[in-house]
Amino acid sequence: MKNVFLALVALVLVTSCKNSSQSPYVKKVGDYAVVKIETPDLSGISDNGKEVLNLYRFAADEVDAIYWEQYFGDKQQLLDGIKDSMQRAYAEINYGPWDRLDGKSFVEGYADRAPGAGFYPADMTAEEFEQYDNPEKMSPYTLLRRGANGGLETVWYHDAYKNHVEKIANYLKAAADITIKPSVKKYLLSKADALLTDNYYESGISWLDMTDSKMDLVIGPNETADDQLMGLKRSYEAYVLLKNEAKTKELMQYVSRLGEFQKDLPCDDEYKQFQPGEGSNIFSCDALYYAGKANAGIKVIALNLPFDAQVQKDKGTRTILLENVIRAKYNSIIHPAGTVLLDEDSREHMSPEAFLWNIAFREVAHGLGVKETVNGKGSVEEALGKSALTFEEVKANVAGVWLVCKLQEKFDLQHIFTKRDALTTYFVSLIRSERFGEGSALGRANTIIYNYLSENGAFVRKPNSQYTLDLNKMEELLGELAGLVLKVQATGDGKYAQEFEAKYGHHSEAFEGDNINLRHADVPLDVRFDFKTR
Repeated sequence: MKNVFLALVALVLVTSCKNSSQSPYVKKVGDYAVVKIETPDLSGISDNGKEVLNLYRFAADEVDAIYWEQYFGDKQQLLDGIKDSMQRAYAEINYGPWDRLDGKSFVEGYADRAPGAGFYPADMTAEEFEQYDNPEKMSPYTLLRRGANGGLETVWYHDAYKNHVEKIANYLKAAADITIKPSVKKYLLSKADALLTDNYYESGISWLDMTDSKMDLVIGPNETADDQLMGLKRSYEAYVLLKNEAKTKELMQYVSRLGEFQKDLPCDDEYKQFQPGEGSNIFSCDALYYAGKANAGIKVIALNLPFDAQVQKDKGTRTILLENVIRAKYNSIIHPAGTVLLDEDSREHMSPEAFLWNIAFREVAHGLGVKETVNGKGSVEEALGKSALTFEEVKANVAGVWLVCKLQEKFDLQHIFTKRDALTTYFVSLIRSERFGEGSALGRANTIIYNYLSENGAFVRKPNSQYTLDLNKMEELLGELAGLVLKVQATGDGKYAQEFEAKYGHHSEAFEGDNINLRHADVPLDVRFDFKTR
């Protein structure tokens, strides 16, 4: 097999969108700066390893096809019907005719995005879902469809996407046949079985046990962000990754301290009884390829998986920093945004190192707190419903940077950057993430945090639209908000969660002004990838 996958790692920002200057979509497409991912240094990878990477890429392409079907439907029919090349490019960025920022349709003939995307019948209500007496409806891995009699029925993912799933499983089995790493072989075979059965526990355990490989593959249905109706169904995605072993070694020293971080959380002890598994790990990787949900709209820069609460309890989680994408976003978005948003005294405290460590502990925080309510209401996901993901994003963002501040006080990170650097860089990233829109859980979460900090005096927006930060107040409020969210999760207070989200989850006039200023300064909203082969 030829090495068609070698398109991979050095990131170079390039200009885009110059070929259709008359299109109204030039600016929208241009909001996503192109990042070229080129050939990585594979000098430490054997020929077998390179073939494994190729097979990972082929499997990821099948995931991409599933995700188009899962989220929207017939990809080719949509794209063939769009004549404007820039509009077509925007549809490819969004994986459908709906703008990821607000769910609005930008293609004639398509209504706005349904809250349940393609997971449920378009006409199904939350009430009908609740009345449907079938426990399979609660699985993250079932679709709901109309039966012949018009009633609801469930279809397992592995049946709905059988052709693609079988191809993925075959690619993973082929990779397992040629890998020289027993841990990789075990993971790939267990993941193939998981995809064919929608039972992911064993593959989650074997993935966490796979620590001796220079490559990593995240593949399968993971996140529930697309299900804005019930907050249950998971979207297919894939990441092909190459490990930065030196940085991983530096990060791994913090794994043994997860119990300490759990105890440090700013909430009552009863709300942090969950004990993270002892098999957790932290990797620094360069992203080689994104597919499916991972490649749609806003690109994530770090992961914390598996989401399976039982795996987290029995084994732990893996935090992965996507280091090359983090660097690209800092250079092309965070630093330019800070020069627009911050007063002169604050600008010098933006730090790429602080940005990376804030992200690292945001992902660590995803594995902390509680996974089950403390009062018998079931899992946090079930109890908070469609607010669950937004509250989880709030928790991770505020608790993560709060933990970074605590580590500064313990003299763990002070040789790399200061607490002021951490909080200043976090604030710029907060406004940057607000731009992701109220239509996404991540955008809403950052909007909630901004509005909460604003209401309680963490900063002043001056007449010239630049910010002066009260960093002591900000740190205090981040801890306060983390404690509030942890309590809501632990008690499963869905009513309070929805009311809190409704109060704080909408853009302020100040943010609208910030967004205009950032657009005038040509600060990109996010990035999109140009995967090239050689």
